[in-house]
Amino acid sequence: MALNIPPRSIFITGAAAGIGKAVAQRFASAGWFVGLSDVDEAALQDLAQALGPSHCHVARLDVSNAQDWNAPLEAFWQAAGQRLDVLFNNAGIAITDAFEDVPAARHHRVIDINIKGVLNGCHAALPWLKQTHGARVINMCSASALYGQPMLATYSATKAAVRSLTESLDIEWQRHGIRVVDVLPLFVNTAMVANEVSKMKTVQALGVRLSADDVACTVWRLAQGAPSRLPVHSTVGWQTRLFYQLGKWSPDALNRIVTARMAGY
Repeated sequence: MALNIPPRSIFITGAAAGIGKAVAQRFASAGWFVGLSDVDEAALQDLAQALGPSHCHVARLDVSNAQDWNAPLEAFWQAAGQRLDVLFNNAGIAITDAFEDVPAARHHRVIDINIKGVLNGCHAALPWLKQTHGARVINMCSASALYGQPMLATYSATKAAVRSLTESLDIEWQRHGIRVVDVLPLFVNTAMVANEVSKMKTVQALGVRLSADDVACTVWRLAQGAPSRLPVHSTVGWQTRLFYQLGKWSPDALNRIVTARMAGY
């Protein structure tokens, strides 16, 4: 008698658009059960209809609110056949402007979503991840974590924090058999880049060469690979790989000069 084993599952934050949506489509097309969460409920429902309601679970989720996580995760756990193979912490926002021209409340909101959202997700999901063999967390990081970007100061700081949190938890949670890794793309052709980040001179100098599907392919590879062989940090695209290597071997003074000149300072 064949065992009725539920499909593998992934819970995605910020799934309504951009990278989150591309990841949802990539995994659903491969037969995974997909958890779609976001604050944009209308867009989530449209995506769920496109993917097939039987292949996904929809939940409104404000990642910055720790209490908001519990009910969606438990409902997803039950809908997915009591498994959580991958948590993809993707939700994020950016501000592109001179630091002093942005009200403190907006800086705080970036921190609330980009750092607290990831921390809340990891904390809330751990009980479910521990019950799924080979589970892993994939955090959405950024090339801006390699060296702080002018006009993008708070966003860069949040992504540097995500990078450090990823490294720490990947070591801590090895005792649970859970890998924690992140993805570092440069500029991706999403609404956030088009509407906000594109005003940066660095974007004009380097161009936008990555699509949301490019990032989704990297997330897919990290979800499929043998846990012991996963890198903690995965860059997306040749530009990001180049900056990642230069950042490791170049003196900080040189990294600062290159960053400043690309940003027009």
